[in-house]
Amino acid sequence: MSEKTKDIANLYDLCLMHTYTPAVALLEGHGSKVTGMDNMQYIDLTAGIATLACGHCHPKVTEAIVNQAKLLPHCSNLYYNPNMALLGQRLSKLSGGYKAFFANSGAEANENMVKIARLWGKDKGGRYEVITFNKGFHGRTLAMCAATAQTKIQDGFDPLPTGFAYADYNDLDSVKAALSDRTVAIMLEPVQGEGGVIPADPAFLQGVADLCKEHDLLLLFDEIQTGMGRTGTLFAWEDTPVKPDLFTLAKALGGGLPLSAVLARPDIADLVKPGMLGTTFGGNPCACAAALAVLDVIEEEKLLDHVKTAGAQLREGLEALAAVHPQILDVRGKGLLLGMVVEGAAKDVVNACRELGALCCTAGEHVVRFIPPLNIPEKDIAEALDMISDALDQLWGDAE
Repeated sequence: MSEKTKDIANLYDLCLMHTYTPAVALLEGHGSKVTGMDNMQYIDLTAGIATLACGHCHPKVTEAIVNQAKLLPHCSNLYYNPNMALLGQRLSKLSGGYKAFFANSGAEANENMVKIARLWGKDKGGRYEVITFNKGFHGRTLAMCAATAQTKIQDGFDPLPTGFAYADYNDLDSVKAALSDRTVAIMLEPVQGEGGVIPADPAFLQGVADLCKEHDLLLLFDEIQTGMGRTGTLFAWEDTPVKPDLFTLAKALGGGLPLSAVLARPDIADLVKPGMLGTTFGGNPCACAAALAVLDVIEEEKLLDHVKTAGAQLREGLEALAAVHPQILDVRGKGLLLGMVVEGAAKDVVNACRELGALCCTAGEHVVRFIPPLNIPEKDIAEALDMISDALDQLWGDAE
């Protein structure tokens, strides 16, 4: 660690709550590469934890943010915000008619999605309970801690809000067992991200959708990490046999600025009346301008097609490493949301890769997660795979 980085680390220690354990100080980024305060360049396979769909400082996204900041950086929701209207129109068209509510973070979007589901259940016997899934992750507000069936997320924050029941992902029988006369909705990630990069089986999704229809429940998709092209379609549900009643977006939506959205079927969205939901910064003009630019870039640069080819390249490279390193137990995921399951601590692999110039992150104790920008060039993937290979050789010994 350089002296400059140590100075920043000391400021973190002295002045900030100890909520994170950062490793390097990043100063600048372009595309899929970033430069640290130590002057070392890294290939970024994290993209701000799936946030920078178009990479760092994409010219079109940056221009949209700067131009809007010069005009009107913020206005309250007491007034019409043209960018919010245009983004709502764009998402409605792309999703097939859903209506939007804009917020700031994934947790905030998920919490409002649950509120809308409860609002819908009010006239159906006052149903309010939402079934979520073990190993899922929905955010860190109190309600979303309760929705997140992971002890490590919940510990220390009791008493948590009630209204959630848990089932096992990809296990339809466990969902049936969790149903009660209180159930109003079933909420899931199309690919569990933080829980270990676990894709939903199509048959499981269809079974959940059938249960919702049979019991008059809402199907809620948390697309905070999978949305905006991460899995090869703009919304991950587009490549499944089902269509949710409500779903959420965040992370990549704002191109690096805080922005999230709840998208709801029109008949459900119309239950929301003035004063029921609200947020000061949600739908900020700069964030909405960035989101419109992100959607332009995804379309103009054909990033959905690129995700499929780049994802295949990265997956094949990781599978080739698995063939020579028995410590790699599995490679799974979809598009450019991939997980490498390893023996031992995934953080050791992350640290070894970072030392050689490849930034990745964990998804649980034993899964290394790769979520690069959607426009990462093939040459950067190849270079990153070489770094990962060298890191594994150093960590585990030369490949057989």
